[in-house]
Amino acid sequence: MRVVVTGGNSGVGKATAASLAADGHSVLIACRDVEKARQAAATMSGDVEVAALDLGDLSSVRAFADSVPTVDVLVNNAGVMAVPLTRTADGFESHIGINHLGHFALTCLLADRITDRVISVASATYLFNRLHLDDLNWERRRYNRWSAYGESKLANLLFVAALRERGMRAYATDPGATDTDITRSLNMAEHPRIRRLMHTPAQGARASLQAVTTDLPSGTYLAPRFNQLGRPKVTRLLRKAVDPVAARRLWELSAELTGCDWPG
Repeated sequence: MRVVVTGGNSGVGKATAASLAADGHSVLIACRDVEKARQAAATMSGDVEVAALDLGDLSSVRAFADSVPTVDVLVNNAGVMAVPLTRTADGFESHIGINHLGHFALTCLLADRITDRVISVASATYLFNRLHLDDLNWERRRYNRWSAYGESKLANLLFVAALRERGMRAYATDPGATDTDITRSLNMAEHPRIRRLMHTPAQGARASLQAVTTDLPSGTYLAPRFNQLGRPKVTRLLRKAVDPVAARRLWELSAELTGCDWPG
């Protein structure tokens, strides 16, 4: 299969891309840092290509989408976590802009060329947040970087629910607590004992890899057995993550903000 992995140059995305390529799939790593992606691809066996994609810039998203003739599986993996208040090239708050709106636009632009399924990498942090559709870009609220991240992950889950309703096979996955560049930059794995407990990137990639080939119903959420640790299992989502009204409202707002929508 032809698989596009966003953010496949490091961490869980890199492990996902490497495993898929080793299994014989044709993999396209799409990310902002092309040189880092080339270095990552050089360590992988199999058919691996690299292309530029900045999810924080809709012009880059459109240019990348225009360059892709077909894709069987789209893995929406890239993202930012707990960054200070910054805005994308299009003026969106970075978490919602990159983690959700960039991937929303990419998926819509590729919709008529995705032959199989879409996988969105989410997070258990959605549990502790609610989506503020009246202030998606944090223009009227006091900014909290963890809440911003959690809201973007809730948006990922609602996006999967909306894709399912539109007839696209879609899955949500959660890598769990994983030792990656992002978690290390946030000092989340400072203590050696904590770091030993965390998933390796390869372990964190298990849910997404399972989602690539599973026959489970569209909309299924695969997350670690023990919330943050353990092998992935089918996990029930809270109603707020599958609420059809919220999913529809988020879709309409996302389409308005990005200028992208589902074909037809």
